[in-house]
Amino acid sequence: MTDTASHRPSDSALALAGALQKLARADRLLLALDFDGTLAPFVDVPRGARALPESKAALDRLERLPRTWVAYVSGRPLTSLETVTEADADALLIGSHGVEIRFGRDGVSLDLSPEEQDTLTRLGKALGNLVDSIPGTKLETKPVGFGVHYRQVAGERGAEVVSRAREAAASVSDALTIRDGKDIIEFSVREAHKGDGVERLRQYTQATAVLFAGDDVTDEDGFTVLRPDRGDVGIKVGTGETAAQYRVADERAIATLLGLLAQAREAHVG
Repeated sequence: MTDTASHRPSDSALALAGALQKLARADRLLLALDFDGTLAPFVDVPRGARALPESKAALDRLERLPRTWVAYVSGRPLTSLETVTEADADALLIGSHGVEIRFGRDGVSLDLSPEEQDTLTRLGKALGNLVDSIPGTKLETKPVGFGVHYRQVAGERGAEVVSRAREAAASVSDALTIRDGKDIIEFSVREAHKGDGVERLRQYTQATAVLFAGDDVTDEDGFTVLRPDRGDVGIKVGTGETAAQYRVADERAIATLLGLLAQAREAHVG
């Protein structure tokens, strides 16, 4: 966030600070946030992930304000997202990259067709056999697909895992949606992405400005639907090419920004 040589804010940091001040004055503000790697550090046991206390405190402050909504947009299944975000009954949640939606107490049924269910069953068997054959991999069951985790695979075998997972999935169907993420490759029988989720949230809240923050390649779909000319702000966490306007180093930087946004929003509408 700062120029360490001069100890003065960099131009990009000043621009981001200005964007947040403008965002705080939005008539109807939506914060749509990725969870893992954005609010919460990565952990070896996914169900043990939790948002940094500073981020949680800032989001609690923001949620209490009028015309302000906080939503979580994740690749996690909705049930997992509910657990790690410690969501209450009124939370706005987008799970499984936009496939699952929970707007408060109303969820969205998946209603898989018999053909989709059959493909899902066969896909699970094929990827399950692969995971059983490679130590350090894990299979995550999702509502409309599966994720093969390889964060704990020894050496340079990650590329082999990805290649073999693609081959296994291709033996089941050539119409699957495939996503590469951080140490995970996912296969789904139904198409949706985080940009779809952000747009659904925008429509539901009738937000006049949106903040979307994320760290993974799957978050790029969220950045591409933002409207900077109307005050939307996209923040990329970490390295890598991005369509976001701004970038910060890590989850702690996001926590700091959320605290500043909460303070500014309270001053405007509190």
